[in-house]
Amino acid sequence: MTNIQGPGIFLAQFMGDTAPFNSLESICKWAASLGFKGVQLPSWDPRCIDLKKAAESKTYADEVKGIVQAAGLEITELSTHLQGQLVAVNPAYDALFDGFAPEELRGNPKARTEWAVQQLKYAAKASQHLGLNAHATFSGALLWQTVYPWPQRPAGLVDAGFTELANRWLPILNVFDDNGVDLCYEIHPGEDLHDGVTYEMFLDKVNQHKRACLLYDPSHFVLQCLDYKTYIDHYHERIKMFHVKDAEFNPTGKQGVYGGYQGWTERAGRFRSLGDGQVDFKSIFSKLAQYNYSGWAVMEWECALKHPETGAAEGAPFIQKHIIRVTDKTFDDFAGTGSDDDFNRRILGI
Repeated sequence: MTNIQGPGIFLAQFMGDTAPFNSLESICKWAASLGFKGVQLPSWDPRCIDLKKAAESKTYADEVKGIVQAAGLEITELSTHLQGQLVAVNPAYDALFDGFAPEELRGNPKARTEWAVQQLKYAAKASQHLGLNAHATFSGALLWQTVYPWPQRPAGLVDAGFTELANRWLPILNVFDDNGVDLCYEIHPGEDLHDGVTYEMFLDKVNQHKRACLLYDPSHFVLQCLDYKTYIDHYHERIKMFHVKDAEFNPTGKQGVYGGYQGWTERAGRFRSLGDGQVDFKSIFSKLAQYNYSGWAVMEWECALKHPETGAAEGAPFIQKHIIRVTDKTFDDFAGTGSDDDFNRRILGI
């Protein structure tokens, strides 16, 4: 067994216009002061990284890496959540997702998708230049508006949607394979890959591609009422990334999973800071250790109530406390009596 790495922190929700959150150098010093050992970089934020430049220049990638290392940290992974979303967008969501794309591409879905695909390919090469072996993204969605179908879905619609989704992602997955990097889909409501069944449907369409891996985030499963612990048993071989994020689900006589169009603080299901929700992290860290997960444990802050800086300050020690230093021996080794084939046969009476 190997030890989980961490604690890490995803910087996307912390970047801002004021110090120390307005540059990679200063935010890394801030994260290190709280006890974090790694940072996950949002690749769409130019304050963190120029993705195209990192793909085209190993020298520039080394400079970014050097800024992080100067603060005593490591880069855990890059993220293309926003770009990945744009690989597949149903026209019903065009206006809403246009804001994820450069201004000159808005209103042009074809050009927007081409840009997103190229961004993912840049991310594969940039990850290789940075010495990373995993990358975080979203799958995008062509079918999400039919998740609870009314009117009923036409026959063959789901198969056609997953076929198209696979056709868009296969060339990207191949580029990640060429660069030796696992592409980890965050299984998430709003994406066509939003649970285990949909992930398996996608795997079938991409021929069980070895780089089509998973970013495990239990908070999204709490809000779906999905067994997030057994999920690890099913998919541990594909889990290559881990977002440590808490959540709670408290249904009432007035609302449940769908939340009644309420804001996050009023929803039955909502994200919480680490330790404030219902996720059983002791069991999760135990299972990941059991299955030899050797990647990073990265805090993602999305709490509906607690201030982000408080959540971050509490997050590093929370993760550190849960990382298991795995054993290199069995507890009853002291009672071992040795063994050879003849001895075993005598015990069995054969």
